[in-house]
Amino acid sequence: MQLVILAAGMGSRFGGLKQIEPMDEAGNFLLDYSVYDAKRAGFDSVVFIIKKEFYDVFRNSIGKRVEKLIKVDYAFQDINDLPKPFKCPEGREKPWGTAHAIYAARDLIKEDFIIINGDDFYGKDTYQVAFNYLKSLPSGSVGKYANVAFKVCNTMTENGSVKRGVCFEDKDHNLEKLVESVIERNDKGEIVCEPLEGGEPFKVCEDQPVSMNLFVFNKDLVNHLIEKFPLWLKEHGSELKSEFLIPSVVDELVHEGKATLKLLSTDSVWFGVTYKEDKPGVVKALKSLVDKGEYKAGLY
Repeated sequence: MQLVILAAGMGSRFGGLKQIEPMDEAGNFLLDYSVYDAKRAGFDSVVFIIKKEFYDVFRNSIGKRVEKLIKVDYAFQDINDLPKPFKCPEGREKPWGTAHAIYAARDLIKEDFIIINGDDFYGKDTYQVAFNYLKSLPSGSVGKYANVAFKVCNTMTENGSVKRGVCFEDKDHNLEKLVESVIERNDKGEIVCEPLEGGEPFKVCEDQPVSMNLFVFNKDLVNHLIEKFPLWLKEHGSELKSEFLIPSVVDELVHEGKATLKLLSTDSVWFGVTYKEDKPGVVKALKSLVDKGEYKAGLY
């Protein structure tokens, strides 16, 4: 099974290439912890999706280190990587989105896989939950997707709002609706969600499940992306900021009856560096986990 890491984005709010920002005394990055946790859960290879211009610094800083632990491949997300006859419109600088990032790795994804954000810490339990789900599926399964959802209270930052996919499930724990929202606490400490696509803000409880973009896929998703990307480009290909997003693709597949999306739960606490001010808290949290023996000092 493969770990696919979305690491092509520059951290504009963070102020640098946050995927390779040291987060512990040994100089490890959040990406190191992600690969380490995935490997001990049972995943046997990783695909880093990055910008080609960052390949040298990325490989020299993290790639050579994790190559000792796990099989590593690199895919390059390029805004000009489009199916014929489409061309990138003049003036577009924004990447085409998370679904396009996976599309960029279409020739490297050979097995069932999970995707994660390169600048998030998900925790040991999260990878084990994902691996166990894939392991439980019959060989050759298609369309049996999942999302490892976090309690919203475990994904907040004290330094500003966050974007999360608020998940609503049916009695069988299949996703019914995902509302991409800006989330923050109000003056009363209540968690308020403002939908990105418009609509009235709504409040949620502390343990409301939210997506942190950790999706679990069978390899058939790649074929769906190859099929759906040209259709999406016909409608949005001339736009400068629209994005081909994984949640939207999955939602389409579910409504077309081609896939189901199971919500899996974890009590893990999310760490991330959305803002530069987040770093000290992340460093402290990682040190605490090392001190408790959940990770060995230095990892490798």
